[in-house]
Amino acid sequence: MRAIVCSELGPADRLSVQEVPDSRPGLAEVVIDVVAAGLNFPDTLIIEGKYQVRPDLPFVPGGEASGLVSAVGSDVRGFSVGDEVVAMGVSGAFAEKWAVDATALLPKPSSLEHRVAAGFGLTYGTSLYALKQRATLRPGETLLVLGAAGGVGSAAVDIGKAMGARVIAAASTDDKLAYAAGLGADEGINYTTDDFRKRIKELTEGRGVDVVYDPVGGDLSEQALRSMAWNGRFLVIGFATGSIPEIPLNLPLLKGVSITGVFWGAWTKRDPAASAANFAELSAMVDSGVLHPQVSAVYPLHEYVEAFGALTGRRAKGKVVLEIT
Repeated sequence: MRAIVCSELGPADRLSVQEVPDSRPGLAEVVIDVVAAGLNFPDTLIIEGKYQVRPDLPFVPGGEASGLVSAVGSDVRGFSVGDEVVAMGVSGAFAEKWAVDATALLPKPSSLEHRVAAGFGLTYGTSLYALKQRATLRPGETLLVLGAAGGVGSAAVDIGKAMGARVIAAASTDDKLAYAAGLGADEGINYTTDDFRKRIKELTEGRGVDVVYDPVGGDLSEQALRSMAWNGRFLVIGFATGSIPEIPLNLPLLKGVSITGVFWGAWTKRDPAASAANFAELSAMVDSGVLHPQVSAVYPLHEYVEAFGALTGRRAKGKVVLEIT
């Protein structure tokens, strides 16, 4: 089978497409014939050895995919050959076949084609967990989403609107803000050209925002924290800028704000029943038309360098997907 292989840590141009042995299932595993695989920001970190999980070299990167079950381990129950599924993990998805633990599988939402389903699980799973379990976002509250046109950011806009929040999207270009508006964002802030804090103050009539969803990091984090309402919840999702902010701890004290970490992958292992319930909720919302997952760019397997570049260059809007077969 063909697969993208990471033989040495570094940028995407050090990866290569190789012929490798077909994946085979362990006793509790399922093999998926991958149709499409979602590319996520953690993938750009994993291949450079900068993520909290480091697979042994050589490895096949990729943490989510959609496809059809082609083989089932003897201890697996609930999945059969031919089932259409989505799967999530740490690595292995950028290949024609992917052997994953059966607990990492979910039925593919019936209304989504594979290329869209391939980019659905991680971003929407992260964002629902963040807004529901970690922030307890309530109808009528104001949600500020940084990086609102990115993968997890656009999912947060979509879910936030479905939960009844007023959503303020923040992004680096007007084009990205228009993309977020198409997902339901009520207001937009271009943090390249606008006075970020002044604009938040104007949009909230001086009150501040109730919840901040921050996958960006860098200088924007402190500015957003300073723009929060009393009893606000600041969600730490990630650091797409590559800069981890140093927050003065007097700010959450003075503003009564909670700073909350969102490590979705760890939570799914600690509370798999709640994670499965979240995905059942997401699938129902997608199939009923309440949520609108989108893919903005699809690349064939051999154009993986360009696909990675769309993320690292922060050009992507929504999800980037590799088409495998």
